[in-house]
Amino acid sequence: MVRPENPIKIGFCIYSSMLFTSVSLPAEMLRAGEAFAKRHLGHDFKPLRITWLANDTSPISNELGLQIYPDEAFGYLSEQDYIIVPSIWRNPRPVLRKNQSLAKALNEAWQQGSTIIGVGTGVCFLAESGLLEHHPATTHWHYAKQFKLNYPSVDLKPDFFITQSERIYTVASLNALADVIVHLISQLYGVAAAQHVQQNFSHEIRKPYEEQRFLEGDADTHPDELIASIQFWLKNNYHTEIVLSGVAEQFDLSYRTFNRRFKAATDQTAAHYLQTIRLENAKELLASSNLSIQDVAISVGFNSQGLLTRVFKQRLNQTPSEYRKIVRKKLFSQNH
Repeated sequence: MVRPENPIKIGFCIYSSMLFTSVSLPAEMLRAGEAFAKRHLGHDFKPLRITWLANDTSPISNELGLQIYPDEAFGYLSEQDYIIVPSIWRNPRPVLRKNQSLAKALNEAWQQGSTIIGVGTGVCFLAESGLLEHHPATTHWHYAKQFKLNYPSVDLKPDFFITQSERIYTVASLNALADVIVHLISQLYGVAAAQHVQQNFSHEIRKPYEEQRFLEGDADTHPDELIASIQFWLKNNYHTEIVLSGVAEQFDLSYRTFNRRFKAATDQTAAHYLQTIRLENAKELLASSNLSIQDVAISVGFNSQGLLTRVFKQRLNQTPSEYRKIVRKKLFSQNH
């Protein structure tokens, strides 16, 4: 079989006592995104090459009676674009001892440019590798206390289900893993592919990935206290008519300085930030209220249904009505 040129290489670390769904779920979601993209992207489509990696190529069994046959040893991790490290049943320490080469291989892979996603107690392998030193991470809630004792130099965020630090993601649960995979599919194949996968795999209404994560260096955690105050003001006044030059004047800044400092602190313009706040609140109203689209637009500060619709199409590739229909369908499924 001739392998396609330039595939997207996804490596799954596997070992005994792993939580099987923490590899099977993301693998199936990624394949679903790939299939959608193959139908819709044309010449821009890139296939996935999924590789299973272990200590050696002996079959990996689990308590379900299933087996996975590894393709390569952990030393092949540095060839992967993305790496998923699954969660571990019960006490992770014996699994860590039996797979000591994995931590070193993960460090080498990250140095070579791989993006790594650690799941639940599988995050211990990332901690062992040294990649999480003085960086944020999360893990399964049941193991959080022990994790903090074992890895005191990791900035553990037990109240977050997702953390991101450059090319390292950690997730605390399978639902959070699914959200990260949807985010990844969006990056690889676009918003339409991500929405397709989310609609087919998620049976509940979930907040966007960006709202759930702890992002190292995130806009709201930057050191510019004045810009942070302005962000707080925007979050509390988004529904009113806002002229950003007036906001700058209110905080004793020239409009030029305001724009420069806001972009430097948050890596986005104030206009984009305000639009995002209004969009997320519009989504909440579409999901939970019977307001007309026009009333939703006015309630969140968009001023017209046409403007709200344009933003929805630009950001979400769908209209407010289409979004409401999808969300209401999920709500109905939840309640019945």
